[in-house]
Amino acid sequence: MIRIKQIKMPINHTKDDIKTKVAKKLKIDIKDIEKIKISKKSIDARKELNYVYEIDAKTKKEKQILKKNIKDVSRTPNEKYTLKIKGKEKLKNRPIIIGSGPAGLFAAYLLAKKGYNPVIIERGQKIEKRVKTVENFWKNGILDENTNVQFGEGGAGTFSDGKLNTSVKDKHNRKKYVLETFVKHGAPEEILYLNKPHIGTDLLRNTIINMRKEIIKHGGTFKFETCLKDITVENGKITQIKTNKETINTDILILAIGHSSRDTLEMLLKQNIIIKPKPFAIGIRIQHKQSMINKNQYKKTDKLLPPASYKLTYKSKDNRGVYSFCMCPGGFVVNSSSEKEMLCINGMSNHKRDEENANSAIIVTISPDDFGNKPLDGIKYQRKLESITYQKGKGKIPVQLLKDFLNKEKTKEIGNINPIFKGKYAFSDLNEIFPPYISKSLKEGILYFDKKIKGFASDDAILAAIESRTSSPIRIERDKNFESNIKGIYPIGEGAGYAGGIMTSAIDGIKLAELIVQKYKPIKTK
Repeated sequence: MIRIKQIKMPINHTKDDIKTKVAKKLKIDIKDIEKIKISKKSIDARKELNYVYEIDAKTKKEKQILKKNIKDVSRTPNEKYTLKIKGKEKLKNRPIIIGSGPAGLFAAYLLAKKGYNPVIIERGQKIEKRVKTVENFWKNGILDENTNVQFGEGGAGTFSDGKLNTSVKDKHNRKKYVLETFVKHGAPEEILYLNKPHIGTDLLRNTIINMRKEIIKHGGTFKFETCLKDITVENGKITQIKTNKETINTDILILAIGHSSRDTLEMLLKQNIIIKPKPFAIGIRIQHKQSMINKNQYKKTDKLLPPASYKLTYKSKDNRGVYSFCMCPGGFVVNSSSEKEMLCINGMSNHKRDEENANSAIIVTISPDDFGNKPLDGIKYQRKLESITYQKGKGKIPVQLLKDFLNKEKTKEIGNINPIFKGKYAFSDLNEIFPPYISKSLKEGILYFDKKIKGFASDDAILAAIESRTSSPIRIERDKNFESNIKGIYPIGEGAGYAGGIMTSAIDGIKLAELIVQKYKPIKTK
């Protein structure tokens, strides 16, 4: 096939219009085009509002066209992901994966498909039960510390916007493999070509269930509501693990624990795993009307356009980064707490992104200079602020209008923006939650962002606290083969400090599976 780049189309075009434009670009009759397929699709709103495509076209005139050296026209590259088994060493026991978030799930998926019969241990419930437990928490405030927005099948990403974009270079086609795997298991096909693909929490849940079934079909085993409690190390190598239910022998322990498994990190530190603190960011969620964001980003309103997103950055007077993070068009702000008498929040969208409000985290960078240089000092810092947040909201999400946050006044009533939350909320002064250096940087950043998006700093913009789980505050050290200082233990994904979001975590899991396949033989099934 032939790939044609920079195909610009008006918003109200049809697929036949694209085909006509491709034929014109290739200088052939439209009848000579047998098939077209979208490779990429994005929106260009810089001057005129257009969709921009990369199109793969099938035609019998391919050789003649390529000889013409037409600008933005080339042969469609081979983008198929391949993984060959090269391992020679024999495994005595099945590989164990701790966590079923994106990193653990994709490591498990590849290992199962290649005959390694992985065992996946997940402290939370499978999705069918997890959804009910989380919804009960939002409705009644009853927190299950093992099954919540952070813990359970699919990881924290299950209750999120399901964003799949990443700036990671992809010469091995791992990103495409992730997207294709999601589509194979029920995700919408559009994620294969959209510039900023997302699945949405409603569709992602079924996709993960289908992946679980495929893993089981190929020899994998899931142990839900099972929590890693301890490990046994002999001569510097992992030999077995202990859960709340049993002891299991293993040669390979893959730690895909997510960024909120604080008790697991404490146990690993006691077992002399090398853990180091790292910078992360902390802040608030801000809600605006989605229609206001659309008007600013597109300079017009049109039902054919998807809900608009934004990405904003600022450097404060104190030299701190302030930026938008995990922006959720047409979504919810959700109570994502995982420990009792502590509170944190996140953003979530369904696939259609059709709620009235846009929300985004606005966060401030912090470093060990702020919270300490011991391995788990960042977690202590998070816990302290999450505890204050819980107290200020009396167990509910603390909320304040922007004008009141700027003036240090407690909000008495909502303005023109209707609050959209999963979980109960209460008015509070967010200035009393944050250290002054964070509040100061947040205020500077939000006022600056109003220069980029008119109305961003409107008086009735709704702020909520605390966005504290933006990324892991630690890194579990690993070598070039992804192995920790204890042989046989492989830390991966966001919780280990090597990824940020669904896509990069999934890719990290794939890379680890590749290393195992290159070293070990598959396990023979009975």
